[in-house]
Amino acid sequence: MAERDEWQWQELGTAWRGVGVYHVTLTVPSREPLFGALVMPDGDPTKARVERTALGNAVVDELYVMCRHYPMIRILQFCLMPDHLHAVIHVTRVMDTSIRAVIRGYWQGVKKLGRAHTLSVNHELNSRKINEGSTATTNEGGYAFPIFTERPFIRPLSRRGQLNSMIRYVQMNPQRLATKRMKPGYFRVQKGIVIGNRSYDGVGNVALLMEGAFAPVHVRRTMVERAKRGDDQELRDYKNTCVVKARQGVVMVSPYISPDEKQVMQVLLEERHPFILLTDNGFRDYYKPTDALFDACAAGRPLILSPWQYDGGKRHISREECVALNGMAEEICCQL
Repeated sequence: MAERDEWQWQELGTAWRGVGVYHVTLTVPSREPLFGALVMPDGDPTKARVERTALGNAVVDELYVMCRHYPMIRILQFCLMPDHLHAVIHVTRVMDTSIRAVIRGYWQGVKKLGRAHTLSVNHELNSRKINEGSTATTNEGGYAFPIFTERPFIRPLSRRGQLNSMIRYVQMNPQRLATKRMKPGYFRVQKGIVIGNRSYDGVGNVALLMEGAFAPVHVRRTMVERAKRGDDQELRDYKNTCVVKARQGVVMVSPYISPDEKQVMQVLLEERHPFILLTDNGFRDYYKPTDALFDACAAGRPLILSPWQYDGGKRHISREECVALNGMAEEICCQL
């Protein structure tokens, strides 16, 4: 692959040189815990932290080297995990280069660190072998480099509330990993969940499919249009009915796309009711839900289903997909 294409991860038509805030993720391709170990004092995931290796400390130091080279860049938040790095970066004024080039420079600096650590580890192991009477050399224990994948994930944070949510997400990474390790069944991607004549991938509590009662949540456009004209009684009654059903033990099923449907799901989360969420994208490796949905998964309350494979380039849900998912929600309620 040509170098230009190798680094073409940003959306088309964006300059990436101006003032902005970005979320950057760089991952160890092999997912080996090169940077540290997760520790959980007293078995409490809220106390989880990552104890860094020497390489992990060097990777963090390289972030500050990057900031010295580019004084218009501030690191608002970062978290080094055993096998990846999250950073929230603020570009405070227009740069001569792009954020893409900055992150690439960081990647190259870390690559040199990986090579140096590989040589250091191999030298130590070979010295030990020689001292033990062996003449053979080895590179056992050395690091494969580049340390990070050559296609970092980077996206701008531009919507209201997105920055605070991302900072919290980065801060909570150790706690979330600890929770996943304590309850792996609720976070493992399960393939081929067959409901009727359709197959889904899922994350969460599959046992919900054994419950006795299901109902869809689907706010119709006519309800919303009447509410906009001042007659919101039908809409309010419908949403209240959905919540009452959940309180009575009915599992509510929906993609929860519209703002009113999302409001229903928020009540289900707050009141800790089980529900099924249909999503328009599949599950990447090492998928984990975010925020309140993550906590609900840890408690075994939701089941998240997708009829489609994961698409890393997907940005927006189409109207056709909305219609299809709403149809699947009603289909699931009829077939279970």
